[in-house]
This record gives sequence, structure tokens and C-alpha cells, in this order.
Amino acid sequence: MNIKQNIVTKNPCYTCGRTIAVKGLMIHSVGCPQPRASVFANNWNKAGVNKCVHAVLQADGTVLQLLPWNRRGWHCGSGSKGSGNNTHIGVEMTEPDTIKYTGGSSFTDLNPAATKDFVTKTYKTAVELFAYLCRQYNLNPLADGVIISHSEGHKRGIASNHGDVEHIWNKYGLTMAQFRKDIQAAMGGGSIAAGGQAQSIATTAPEALKTIKKGDTVTFAGGPVYKSSTASQAAVTKNVISTCEVTALNEKGTHPYHCISRDGKGVYGWVDKADIRIN
Repeated sequence: MNIKQNIVTKNPCYTCGRTIAVKGLMIHSVGCPQPRASVFANNWNKAGVNKCVHAVLQADGTVLQLLPWNRRGWHCGSGSKGSGNNTHIGVEMTEPDTIKYTGGSSFTDLNPAATKDFVTKTYKTAVELFAYLCRQYNLNPLADGVIISHSEGHKRGIASNHGDVEHIWNKYGLTMAQFRKDIQAAMGGGSIAAGGQAQSIATTAPEALKTIKKGDTVTFAGGPVYKSSTASQAAVTKNVISTCEVTALNEKGTHPYHCISRDGKGVYGWVDKADIRIN
């Protein structure tokens, strides 16, 4: 898995500055035969597009991160009990160009072997990404309502009526129940059962989990800035991407890093771990 930041700074989900306390993760599938995540990043990086997920992933292991993980996305709509946008990170999987939709969530498979290979690989990338996010936000993937699909979100009353991801996974022997188990296994350095065959999971920590020290140069991806590491409310929300120096740390704090802009963009204060990346 290779997480690449491609923050959509023109999208209203980013510019409005709303954040969430992450309670879970929702998996989506794009619903069209488009294997390239960059197409969605480009389409959504516009001021008038009122939708966005936090990331789009590809079969080759690439993950394009479009929003800071704790930014409120617009990815699942709402239902009778509210909206998963307020609680869940949303991630889209790309789909192969070997299928052709015929209506709703039904499609014709033009090359079953190639399609299964693509879907299996996006599944594996999703497992790795969700294991990473579960570690970062201290989530239990087996707990009720933590890891859900868009269709499961609808059944729970927190999402619109969509068929993903089961509409494509079920055709190739993949299930949400197994997905949750594979995430749990990946968190412990185990193996996944994608496509019926066990596959080892790399346990190399993604960039955001590496140790950050005082004096390090980091990239602030935008988000709330606090007056203290334990403050309950942000002093300001900075919708900028800024090169910053870490001037103090409090690893036990809710907002563990004190950052100061070195590029004149005005970040000065304590920030969340999810909003910074090591340069």
C-alpha cells in the first residue's frame, strides 16, 4: 500500500473545515468501470462538487488521500437514523474497465479472469488501508458498526440506498464478514483470504505512523488548530497545506504536535496526528 496525498483543496468538504470524531470506516465501490483514482480526484477538486470521500484506492496498492482523515466527508448520504458522514471515514475502491453496467448495480463481466484479479487486488489494498486506519484511531474492526459497507450503512439507517460493495464482491467470493476478519488479521501481521487464497500482509508502518520528533519538518494537511494539546475546542481551522516545524510534543495529548508554519501560512498551535505527514 502506498498512500499519496492529493488533498482536494477546492472541494467544499475541505473548505468548510468541519471535522468528525472518527467512530468507524465505510467502504464504497465507485459504481463505474474506472480503474484510475486520479480521475475522481480531478473531478472532485472543484468548488461546486458537493461530495467527496476521504480516499480512493487502486488495484496496484495506490491510495489517493483526498481529505484529512478527520475531515467530514460527503460520501454516504443519510438515512432514517442520521448520516455516517458524521462518524465514518469513507473510502472508494476503483473498478476494472472489464465490466459494463447494465442498470443499477447490475453489470456484465467482459473478462471474468481479469475482473476477479482486479477486484481481489483492490480488496487487499482496502484491507491494508483499513488496518492502518483502525490502528491510527484505535478502532476494533470486529465491533458492531465500526467497519461497514455503503449498503450496510443503508440497512443501519445512516446511508442512502446503494448496493456497494456487495454488488461486486459477492460475485468473486468476497464478503464483509471476511473483510472485517482480514483487517483484524492484518493489524496483527497475519494473512488475508482474498479470493480464497491466503496472502501475507505487509506490516511496514505507513508514513503517518513513523516517529515524529521535536524539530522535524512536517506537512500540515489542513484542519483544526488548538491552543493546547488537550483543548476540547479548536482555536481556529486552517484550510491550508503548510510546511511546518514541530516545536513541541505531548504524545499523551489529544492533539500531540505543536506546529509552526515555515512558509508563512499561519499555522501556530497544537494539531491532530491525522492532519500531519512527515516530509
